[in-house]
Amino acid sequence: MAYKVLIVEDQDIPRELFKIYIDSSERFEHLLSISNASAAISVCQNNKVDLILMDVMTELDHSGLDAAEEIKKKFPTIKIIVVTSMPEYSWLTRARGIGVDSFWYKDGQKDALLDVMERTMSGEHIYPDETPLIRIGTATNHEFTERELDILKELTTGATNAEIAEKLGISVATVKIHIQHLMDKTCFKTRTELASEARRLGIVIKDKKE
Repeated sequence: MAYKVLIVEDQDIPRELFKIYIDSSERFEHLLSISNASAAISVCQNNKVDLILMDVMTELDHSGLDAAEEIKKKFPTIKIIVVTSMPEYSWLTRARGIGVDSFWYKDGQKDALLDVMERTMSGEHIYPDETPLIRIGTATNHEFTERELDILKELTTGATNAEIAEKLGISVATVKIHIQHLMDKTCFKTRTELASEARRLGIVIKDKKE
């Protein structure tokens, strides 16, 4: 009997690709596709769902990770694979923490996704070792420390040095040093330019709950 798969994806092209991949396999059956992560909970309540392909950023800014956390609490036997194209550094850690079974960066390869789906249903936990490599200015996201990424994320909100220091529990002087390191690495001329590009590339994405 084929595993029933729920697709949670708000973009038309990847949603259709996932459906095509599922339809090409005798091991999986497409149950439903939805664009809002919050609706996934009611789908699980009213249907037999074996596996969810869950995007992180979905319609109406509803978080796939928030939905996955709730689903895992209510329906622990349902397998969840987070699928995303965004390299936000904190998502891998959070996904592991809330019990997401596997994590896959969208690369358009049918066999790669089906392999992750098969292995996940067999009880494996498939996670990449690191986020995708993204160039920003004269650096890459892999050259940033976790603390620099924390500060960069706050920069995207327009926060002042004092506000960042208070939020992260560090001194204003330390914030200034980290920002200078980011500027030196990327060679951007202004912090606004740095923050804008980091946000555009998805290197840091501020969650509304943070």
